[in-house]
Amino acid sequence: MSTLEIKDLQVSVSTDDGPKEILKGVTLTIKDNETHAIMGPNGSGKSTLAYSIAGHPKYDITGGTVTLDGEDVLAMSVDERARAGLFLAMQYPVEVPGVSVANFLRTAKTAIDGEAPKLRTWVKDVNTAMGQLNLDPTFSQRNVNEGFSGGEKKRHEIAQLELLDPKVAILDETDSGLDIDALKIVSEGVNRYRGQEGKGVLLITHYTRILRYIEPDFVHVFVDGRIADQGGPELAEALEANGYDKYLKAAATAG
Repeated sequence: MSTLEIKDLQVSVSTDDGPKEILKGVTLTIKDNETHAIMGPNGSGKSTLAYSIAGHPKYDITGGTVTLDGEDVLAMSVDERARAGLFLAMQYPVEVPGVSVANFLRTAKTAIDGEAPKLRTWVKDVNTAMGQLNLDPTFSQRNVNEGFSGGEKKRHEIAQLELLDPKVAILDETDSGLDIDALKIVSEGVNRYRGQEGKGVLLITHYTRILRYIEPDFVHVFVDGRIADQGGPELAEALEANGYDKYLKAAATAG
C-alpha cells in the first residue's frame, strides 16, 4: 500500500524581482490504485507541482509537507526520492549524449533496487517493454533521447516507468506532441502499470484527449497555484465543453 500525501504545499521561484509564489497551498492525497488527473491553463502551477515533488532545485519549498508512506519526501535528495518509489515522466525529456538507452535503464534499475538486475531476465524484460511500446530492438543502442522523435521520447519514458516499477508515477503532459497512434501506445503502457496492485498515478494534462484512454478516478482543476475544483471523470468532460473561463474569472476576482 502506497500513499503520496501533499499538504498545504507552497512553492516559489527566484526571479530578478525577488521570489515569485507559484503554488499557494496545495493539498492532495494519492492512494494506491488511484489515478488523479490535474488539469488547468498554462501557468497555473501544474508542472511546478510535479517538479517540486521530484526535487528540482529551481523550486523553493516555502511551506507545507509531502510524504510518501509517511516518509518526508522534501527531506530526501532527488535519487532518494526515486529509490523511495517516486517517478517523474517529463514533458520535455532531456538528451543524454554518449549514454545508450540500454546502459541508462540498467544503471537506473541498479541504483533504485540496490543491486544489478539478473542479465538474462533483464534483457527479456527490456525487449518485452520495447516491443509493447512499438520501439525497434535497435532502440536500446541509441543514445538517450538523442535524435528521438517526440513520440519516441514519450514511449521511452513509459518504458522506464514499466521497467523501474515505482510506487507512484507523476506524468507531466505525457500526451503533448503525440499523434493518435502514439497516444494509444503510451496510454496502454500507463494502463499496464496502473493495472498492477498498489500503484498510484498523478497525470498532468491540458486536454481530455488522453483521459479517454486513461480514465482517472479524480480530476482536479488547477488555477493560479491552487486547486479550484475537483470531482470525478465528469469534471474533465465539463472542462472540455466549457473551458477554464469561470475558474479564471473567480481567481481574478479573489486575487
